[in-house]
Amino acid sequence: MARTARVSTAAWFLAPAALFVLTLVLYPIGRTVWWSFHDAAGRDLVGPANYVEIFTAPRIRRALLNNAIWIIVTPSLVTAVGLLVAVLAQRVRRTAALRVVLFMPMAISLVSAGITFRLVYDESPDRGVLNAVVVAVHDTFKPPSLYHGARARDGQALVPSGGGLQTSRTLAAGEAVLLPLVGLAPGQVPESALPAPGTVGTAESGIRGVVWSDFSATGGRPGAVDPGERGLPDVAVEVLRDGRVVSRTRTAADGTFSVPELTGQGYVVRLAAGNFTEPFAGLTWLGPSLVTPAIIGAYIWIWAGFAMVLITVGSAAIPRETLEAARVDGASEWQILRRVTVPLMRPIVVVILLTLTVNVLKVFDLVLVVAPESAQGPASVLALEMWRSSFDNVGRGSALGVLLLVLALPGVLFNIHRLRRSER
Repeated sequence: MARTARVSTAAWFLAPAALFVLTLVLYPIGRTVWWSFHDAAGRDLVGPANYVEIFTAPRIRRALLNNAIWIIVTPSLVTAVGLLVAVLAQRVRRTAALRVVLFMPMAISLVSAGITFRLVYDESPDRGVLNAVVVAVHDTFKPPSLYHGARARDGQALVPSGGGLQTSRTLAAGEAVLLPLVGLAPGQVPESALPAPGTVGTAESGIRGVVWSDFSATGGRPGAVDPGERGLPDVAVEVLRDGRVVSRTRTAADGTFSVPELTGQGYVVRLAAGNFTEPFAGLTWLGPSLVTPAIIGAYIWIWAGFAMVLITVGSAAIPRETLEAARVDGASEWQILRRVTVPLMRPIVVVILLTLTVNVLKVFDLVLVVAPESAQGPASVLALEMWRSSFDNVGRGSALGVLLLVLALPGVLFNIHRLRRSER
């Protein structure tokens, strides 16, 4: 009788939770499985057709591949970054404040974080923080050309050639050539530039010329050097004969150049393509090739604090004597981390990896917000495809939901098994 009373009491206490699980967990799962075998409207039974479709449709196969990339790469990177930050945070002052700052992204919704990273990854260096940094570093080692955007004046001596500009006719030794350029902003002409000479003298041998900005605020004659027009210094000039470069030089401060050692005829003067190379504009982070790594980077920024906190708690449980003994034996800090700290924290690391694996399977809002419409296809994941499909095809959306459940179950069951084993 007492046993029956205990069972009855336990049943009364468990009934609200059981009702909650039945209503909000088991019934939706069962209903989703039922719908997954029906047509787009959820009325007619179509059998496994929806499952065949989700494994054969190119767009969904792409989403499966992206989910595989997320599962293989993201949990490991988040755990590694969390471990690194947790170890380094123990060696700086104001550790608590640093941990709070690093954990703060967890307090931001994924939608808000996605909007933030949409701005961070903006292609324009004037708006996108990441591209502004990339462009600044690139320009430090490889500055942009002085005369990007310059072009030949129509109907004059120069024509486009392989990214550069060359004379439209061949020249003979002793000739002088005027090479006017337009399209330069006032700030592009160096301050050291001197006024271009009105005429360039000829000689018995060699080729001479002047390269200048053929623009005057008061008008002027196209193709002729007018007062106030300045030469373009340091322009790379190449002289070709029969398609082969025979001489190279650079213009002086007034834009003049001279190649005195040439004889004969059949020469072409070319302003090298390097004079007009456009400035580096950064990377298209949200383009089809980089959008998935870019979103993974945003995810790492958000979840690294979660891994750091758990690893910090786990490392606090490691006996100090063990670490001191390793140091006394001559182990370096890297050896202590690799051979002592990480092995002793393996259970916590496994829990973090499994939790993140299940979490990345469900990633949805971050991809939806960060990836622009043009890159939604290359960045798509199963959860996003399920959300999209559910609006016009209940059967296919339900099949994708069942697939996500099946993929997540091994991680959930393994965690339950570990918890039971630790209790025993």
